[in-house]
Amino acid sequence: MTSVTYRDAGVDIEAGDALVEAIKPLAKATSRAGVLGGLGGFGALFDLKAAGYADPILVSTTDGVGTKLKLAIETGIHDFVGIDLVAMCVNDLVVQGAAPLFFLDYFATGALDVGAATRIIAGIAEGCRQADCALVGGETAEMPGMYAHGDYDLAGFSVGAAERGELLPANVAAGDTILALPSAGVHSNGFSLVRRVVANVGLNWSDPAPFAAGAALGTALMTPTRIYVRSVLALHKARLLKAAAHITGGGLPGNLPRALPPGMGAKLTAPWPVPPVFSWLAKAGNVTTSEMLRVFNCGVGMALVVSDADAAIAVLRLAGENPFILGVVTDEPGIRIDNEESVFA
Repeated sequence: MTSVTYRDAGVDIEAGDALVEAIKPLAKATSRAGVLGGLGGFGALFDLKAAGYADPILVSTTDGVGTKLKLAIETGIHDFVGIDLVAMCVNDLVVQGAAPLFFLDYFATGALDVGAATRIIAGIAEGCRQADCALVGGETAEMPGMYAHGDYDLAGFSVGAAERGELLPANVAAGDTILALPSAGVHSNGFSLVRRVVANVGLNWSDPAPFAAGAALGTALMTPTRIYVRSVLALHKARLLKAAAHITGGGLPGNLPRALPPGMGAKLTAPWPVPPVFSWLAKAGNVTTSEMLRVFNCGVGMALVVSDADAAIAVLRLAGENPFILGVVTDEPGIRIDNEESVFA
């Protein structure tokens, strides 16, 4: 009987080892105070005291990139989904007042392509750099028979911390101002609908993007999710932030209420700055305004509740943001949007 190896069965241990060596410098470049050791152990160690915390509360998140991965696979653009993966986790940490400490990833594929995997994990490392978060480990799973050729999946896990008594939301009151931080586009939610619209209108990923001059459609849609950690933490450290909502799947109606106390709601006023991709999706796909607002961020990547809008805007601008006033907190539950019909006008 012919001897059979793991490689014959579809798993290449040498390729996995090569990937580990390729990503070691990427992970090392994200190290921060509190990290103990490096890649290669059975678990990652982190010293909260060395990170400067006296009485911390830990906050944890996990997320993925969704069907945007299909677009990455079909276009061969693997450089940005790692940023998306980190953003989806760390943006959820910071809205609770927590600073991201460390990040781990899970990368699964049928047959390991070291070049593509290195680009993906380089994106994860870049996302961690933007979030001041250490990439401390992860798992690469080569699973022949589970994934079609070229397919892969990503998941991310992050832990952050805040000093006791500094968690958000806190002290939200009716009349507080809701500020918005702009999104870079679709970010990482709603790509099943995006792909359906693109298919229905008969476009290819290599065709010119109808909403972005000089860019291919696939390239324009692969624009990564913005990471808001530094600007939101700057506002929080200035003691100007009462609550925050990361606007992902569910849009403003689904996410803003999560940052408000029970019984409270918000009145938003349209129009506000909306990236052209959303107007194109609404028109090309004949998608109603209410459905657009329920699926996509529609130009608002992060909503922030403050009482002193002028001071908050000044801090955010110093942090490199271009905030705008979105609405106010009300003492009635639900999200009401005045002039909703003008959002995509």
